[in-house]
Amino acid sequence: MSEHVFGASVKPREDPALLRGERDYTADLVRPGMVHMELLRSEHGHARINAIDTTAALAMPGVLKIITGADLEGHMMPLPCIWVPGGVESHFPPHPYGLPGAGTALATDRVRFVGDPVAAIVAETKAQAAEAARAIRVDYEVLTAVVTPETALAEGAPQLHDAVPGNLNALWTCGDATGTDKAIADAPVRVELELHNRRTINSPLEPRGALGEYDARTGDYTLTATSQSPHNHRFLLANLVLGIPFTKLRIISPEIGGSFGTKGYLYPDMPLVLFLAKEVGRPVKWTDDRYGLMRSTVQGRDHRQYATIAGTPDGKITALRCTSYANLGAYPSTIGPGVATALMGRSITGTYDIAHAFCEVYATFTNTVPLGAQRGSGRAEATFLIERLVDRFAATVGMDPADVRRLNMIKPEQQPFDNKMGWLYDSGDYREVLEMALDKAGYADRESVKAAARERGKLLGYGIASFVAICGVGPSPRIAKEGMLGGSWESANVRVHPDGETTLTIGVTTTGQSHETTFGQIVADEFGVDLGTVQVLHSDTFRAPYGQGTYGSRSFSVGGPAVRLAARKVTDKMRAVTAHLLKVPVEDVIWEGGKAFVPGDEANAKTFADLSMAIWYGWDLPKGMEPAIDETSVFDPDDFNYPYGAHVAIVEVDEITGAVDLVRYIAVNDVGNVGNPLVVDGQIEGSIVHGVGQALMEVARYDETGALLTDNLHKYAIPRAYDVPFFELDRTETPTQHNPLGAKGAGEAATVPVAAAVTNAVCDALAGFGITHLDMPLTPETVWRAMTGAATTEGAQR
Repeated sequence: MSEHVFGASVKPREDPALLRGERDYTADLVRPGMVHMELLRSEHGHARINAIDTTAALAMPGVLKIITGADLEGHMMPLPCIWVPGGVESHFPPHPYGLPGAGTALATDRVRFVGDPVAAIVAETKAQAAEAARAIRVDYEVLTAVVTPETALAEGAPQLHDAVPGNLNALWTCGDATGTDKAIADAPVRVELELHNRRTINSPLEPRGALGEYDARTGDYTLTATSQSPHNHRFLLANLVLGIPFTKLRIISPEIGGSFGTKGYLYPDMPLVLFLAKEVGRPVKWTDDRYGLMRSTVQGRDHRQYATIAGTPDGKITALRCTSYANLGAYPSTIGPGVATALMGRSITGTYDIAHAFCEVYATFTNTVPLGAQRGSGRAEATFLIERLVDRFAATVGMDPADVRRLNMIKPEQQPFDNKMGWLYDSGDYREVLEMALDKAGYADRESVKAAARERGKLLGYGIASFVAICGVGPSPRIAKEGMLGGSWESANVRVHPDGETTLTIGVTTTGQSHETTFGQIVADEFGVDLGTVQVLHSDTFRAPYGQGTYGSRSFSVGGPAVRLAARKVTDKMRAVTAHLLKVPVEDVIWEGGKAFVPGDEANAKTFADLSMAIWYGWDLPKGMEPAIDETSVFDPDDFNYPYGAHVAIVEVDEITGAVDLVRYIAVNDVGNVGNPLVVDGQIEGSIVHGVGQALMEVARYDETGALLTDNLHKYAIPRAYDVPFFELDRTETPTQHNPLGAKGAGEAATVPVAAAVTNAVCDALAGFGITHLDMPLTPETVWRAMTGAATTEGAQR
């Protein structure tokens, strides 16, 4: 094998079984005596529950049990929220332990969004449970709903939670308000922009699912579920929801089928299947469908922002101010408030050295599905804001948008750079990736390309977006200051067997990122052995060391270093044994190419397999050394890491129909040291497609009653292969100093600039109409109406 498998484009070894359909998802699982749960969900956005009649449903064939919110009182605590807006006063629904609450598993007095669960039905078959759910009669008193933060904050608006006055979860701020306001007032150039970063629906391949089991003999519970944070969910469910001993709950995550952030949350179905498994004495399974997912799984984005950027006529940006109204939905999701505040607000300055900046976020409850993470959450909204503003500022001062970026970008020699909003960027040359992207895009020749497009009846536009994204959530003390109620470290265990084969067990959970390959590469590289001899286990709280979970592009850049440190303990032990056997000081022994030896005496080298057996036998070890090889390491990074890049979108707009064709997309990214370029490129391509979806077609639409109008894939468009071109990718590699791998987050970073790049390109194509901004999604109708309106206005002025 290659001496250095770390950094090699190894094909994911998980893929063949996945492609053949040989891996089990939650929906595939069957247990002896298993029964099925169905949830009755509210059809009203806001209503008081007067009564629930389950009489007819209970008498139906196969029905075993039906419970409502009243049946859970005294048996199940509300779900908790573990990321509050840091450093400010905040208000939440109550929790018995004094923690921020996130609503009950089943609604009691009121329903607060369409999809709010009201009753849980257990029956012999899924069809029988669904039929019984339709037979339940709920007496609702429909109440006025609020679906936007502005209406929820208005005087006299209906209150969603008694403990949350004015529906305001928190008014969160960062930066220097006084200095920023003065800098804006003093600036000769000021540009204001109102943006609506619209709400979107996550669409992973597999909806959510949960299977609960209870052993009456031992009192043990097992939850098999689509969880990307099984260890954290184990603690939250056992200690803060069900009130059972931590050691009595096991959580297993089989294949998850994608997440994009949605499966890191506690949902009502998780404690419900466990509670009901005990009640009926049989395994209880629940699987969602696409319709249910769209009405209950956390949704993303949804900020209405009012921003001002200021500077000088020569293109220097001196100040930036943003007021954002974030829509948290009906309840705080497990980490939703932190996503909407810190991840967005501290990121608004992007890759630019802006002397004065300030951001305030009104985090607000409304009668919509709870808000949570979506690939690039917070960072994508902030980047859309700053990159649209930079383009508008450039147009106002009459400069090329690329030149304004060049002038204001943070320089490499300024790194590490304090962005004055709370992030300390670690490393990077932002100008370098910008120039690479512009060169690959042929930006210097854009006018001739535009002219050629006009001859074909197309309006062509170039859009630039630079970005830097906070990833690798940690260290624990730092994230605690942001309001996270928990740690952010990761752990790994390496166990070497007598024959030299290795079992690596990791705390992080895969949602499709090829962990069994990429984490195995770290061990194989450190040991100098074939990757095929390294087994990787994960996603089972009874066998994996504790891990915080897969989110925030942290798996490889936080979990990976834990693996490296554990593997390094093994090779250090092998060096010590070799020194003992050769009777030389341990500092004279080096480990290289799968062998321990003294330079100049390679003939007496000890191989990995030799040492594995020797340590297992334990016949001749240094005094005090224990036999066997079983090492665990925990890694808590010094700080976050900050991947960055520059993307260029090139679009053609049909002047007759308004249709937008993304003809080229160039992406130059820097995610630090790359463990597997093939895997990283796949994640980057997927991330770009995700961003294209938001830019061109995706939007969750609600009416004034809180009804979700886009609740299936006939009404909610997602990108297909023919919607995107073949991407033109490149990278630089600037290691972070905050972990021993030098790796930065990669799984979601490339989503961050996409919506801005595509929107900038469309606005560039439409510049001749005097169109300066359009809110996403840029559907043909949106673009056509903008062009038609601009043409009509121009004609009237003439």
